[in-house]
Amino acid sequence: MHLSRRSLLASTSLAAAPAAPRHRERPRTGFERLAADGYALLAGQKVGVVTNPTGVTRAAEHIVDVMHRDPRVGLTAVFGPEHGFRGTAQAGGSEGRYDDPATGLPVYDTYLKSGRPLADVFTTSGVDTVVFDIQDVGARFYTYIWTLYDCMEAAALAGLRCVVLDRPNPVTGRAATGPVLHREFATFVGRQPIAQSHGMTVAELARLFNGEFLTAPVELDVVTTTGWRRSQWYDEAGLPWVPPSPNMPTTDTALVYSGTCLFEGTNLSEGRGTTRPFELLGAEGLDGRWAAAANALGLPGVRFREAYFAPAFSKFQGRTVGGVQVHVHDRDAFDPVRTGVALLVTARRVWSGFAWRADHWIDKLTGSTWVRTAIDAGASPDEVVAGWQAELEAFRRVRKEYLLYR
Repeated sequence: MHLSRRSLLASTSLAAAPAAPRHRERPRTGFERLAADGYALLAGQKVGVVTNPTGVTRAAEHIVDVMHRDPRVGLTAVFGPEHGFRGTAQAGGSEGRYDDPATGLPVYDTYLKSGRPLADVFTTSGVDTVVFDIQDVGARFYTYIWTLYDCMEAAALAGLRCVVLDRPNPVTGRAATGPVLHREFATFVGRQPIAQSHGMTVAELARLFNGEFLTAPVELDVVTTTGWRRSQWYDEAGLPWVPPSPNMPTTDTALVYSGTCLFEGTNLSEGRGTTRPFELLGAEGLDGRWAAAANALGLPGVRFREAYFAPAFSKFQGRTVGGVQVHVHDRDAFDPVRTGVALLVTARRVWSGFAWRADHWIDKLTGSTWVRTAIDAGASPDEVVAGWQAELEAFRRVRKEYLLYR
């Protein structure tokens, strides 16, 4: 493990693994704890914050606005990820370089920047410490965790420190599930070999990245969330939900996303352009046979409704398509990745028009060729899931060393 001495010392302060919370103790995010401590961790530093609309207080006020008006914080820059600091850009876009109208702070674009080019952005900004505060959703291919990875790598190159402010994993942190990325399939939807549903918080991931993957570890401090248990869902935490991206409107979306996002790798709609992205799936030519086939599998915690919809944008824009709506009735029993695989298998069986995207994007999402080739060979959902178990168990053993919460 390659943690810096400062990181190891931090484990006795704000980064300490929380004790078992009292039954009614409300979760306090990393930012809440940082502010309550008078921003001592940032004293005397020129600070830049990597964040987006999810970086809010319990009162739904953005942390950049709070820190900007506090004389104890030397906030000098903001760094925006995919979708931008204020969240106005759709998937695959960002807001570019501008001055924030509310604070006057310079906002730098990090999207699709890594390594030395991103280190140069940090150097140009003049900051000493890079603070990360973005709400993740628990899926390997949700790009904010790789923004974190890239920022840690770039900060190390630039000789800067990273401070990660933690927030709960909205779909709990109970277990890692799904296939593990093979390095030859590394992209911005998966830089390193972690599970598709990683079951970690961003602070835990930062420790994992620093200890296992970064060639030159960064000087790292993490500020944990207190009062949160690994078994706790986001809506039990009493925190405001702000959509982390335009197609992640609710915690229901986050619940299914690590499985149904796989439909981005097919010619079916994954529900973008509807009010229920990743819960509505379909294509022209599909009908009630798909819901019937999926329901016949008896998957735990979920039922499928025959559905018809017309996306306002993205695939099948303005055209009526048939498919399913995913209804989770027992989220503790529900396995999103297994469900996503089962839906791929049944869609291919009942619809002759099923096709993978020509660029094999499905391999980038799942992290190898296994899911695609197994389904094409006629494998059942259980056979597909069995194919990644050995790699998943190996990841779980590594993951365990970096967990912070009970």
